[in-house]
Amino acid sequence: MVRFLSVFFICFIAQNQVLLPIHSGDRKDISKVQLTKIGQFGLMRKARPKVQAHYHTGIDIRRPGSNYESENIYPISKGVVISKRTDGPYANLILAHEINGVKLWSLYEHIAGIEVQIGDEVQPEKAIARFMNKSELDKYGWQFDHFHFEVIKVKPQKVKPTEKNPGHYYNSYSLVCYTLNDLKKYYFDPLDYLSSNLKN
Repeated sequence: MVRFLSVFFICFIAQNQVLLPIHSGDRKDISKVQLTKIGQFGLMRKARPKVQAHYHTGIDIRRPGSNYESENIYPISKGVVISKRTDGPYANLILAHEINGVKLWSLYEHIAGIEVQIGDEVQPEKAIARFMNKSELDKYGWQFDHFHFEVIKVKPQKVKPTEKNPGHYYNSYSLVCYTLNDLKKYYFDPLDYLSSNLKN
């Protein structure tokens, strides 16, 4: 019985481990995460047509190397795909997790080559998407040479799927964080969250 419980405990820890969402050599080394110049969490983003000024709700992670064809993006932990948006540069995935007894959600945006479907269970060792390749960046703009990553505290907002995006069931709160209180209510700082949990 003791041996069974030990094996169960080891498996449980392994299934709930947290790793970086990029292929970095060491996916437990937070120093491997490099951000774009304006990719920090909590920066005020200027208003633009149809979008009010708001706080940046995630981090913009730079490509970790020079692979411009198939640079993978991974889930940070075991989870389930609850939303999939596929329209060009705003393509994203939202995953639901329970990590160390805490329910949370992670979002990966400005991605391409999505490899998962709604309801799929994901593991941190298997890629869910990739960074945009050169031809996609030429098409959509090189400002998308990164991916946007969020760690969400509150269940994302339900939206109605469309014919174009039949798996787009949820939005994050990325365009409605107008105050620091909003930011704190809905989000973890992704770098702080990863730093605290990579060692577990």
